Amino acid sequence: MSGAEGQCFCGAVAFAIDFPTKWVAHCHCSMCRRAHGAAFVTWVSVPSAQLRITNGQECIGAYKSSADAERRFCKTCGSPLFFESFGRWKGEVHIARAHFPGALDREPQVHSFFDDRAPWFHVNDQVPKRGGKTGTEPL
Repeated sequence: MSGAEGQCFCGAVAFAIDFPTKWVAHCHCSMCRRAHGAAFVTWVSVPSAQLRITNGQECIGAYKSSADAERRFCKTCGSPLFFESFGRWKGEVHIARAHFPGALDREPQVHSFFDDRAPWFHVNDQVPKRGGKTGTEPL
């Protein structure tokens, strides 16, 4: 397995990544939850150079969601696609796992920002739960 391909909901934006991924994590922070309208978002992280937009570059919009981060989305269907932090995760791009229909080189490894999770969703898996200021500290 050398990589994976994905696309937004409508297919206007298509992309590919090269393996290995850096990590796969479920993020429970309130910003991700609101941006995706979901209990949590599963992100796939790769070095920025490992992401290639194969179709629809012109269809990608951007929203500066905080002082050092940007979220990108499909301007046609609204699918949230990518997250980049120009501070904490500089040089990485995080891609919403749901846009990859097939297997990746790893399964989710952690629930991050778990102490900020939606109180109405209950997690009953054995994946490690982390939180605190960084979102990755043992709880």
